[in-house]
Amino acid sequence: MDLVRLALACLVILQYACVAMNLPLSAPPGSNATAAQYNSDGIAHYEMGHWSIAKDHFSSAIEADPNLAEAHFNLGLALNKLNLQAEATTHFKKAAELAPDNSAIVQSGAYRSHTAPPSPSSYGADSYGGMGGY
Repeated sequence: MDLVRLALACLVILQYACVAMNLPLSAPPGSNATAAQYNSDGIAHYEMGHWSIAKDHFSSAIEADPNLAEAHFNLGLALNKLNLQAEATTHFKKAAELAPDNSAIVQSGAYRSHTAPPSPSSYGADSYGGMGGY
């Protein structure tokens, strides 16, 4: 029984480590096999820093299964690396819409940074509270 608890604790820790590090997510068991394979290939390229190739694989995974939240999340990660922020935001939001209970998605720094409301400092107010310098 203690071994089972230890294994579960390790899984929880690993999940939170993935959330903190914004790592791509594997397709869950029972996913469309073609989509899962494209997603897996995308992860391999993402981990090698081949952002554009990873993007293509994640896009193919989404074509095979448009409801695969993990592929949308992973595509968002790749697009973020390619500095395509608006497109990344779209896929992070879609991933959360498809899997609102998946903490690896909705609690990730990548998702939160793309969906959080802008801070007041991002509006360009100067130190006097005005907009720009006159």
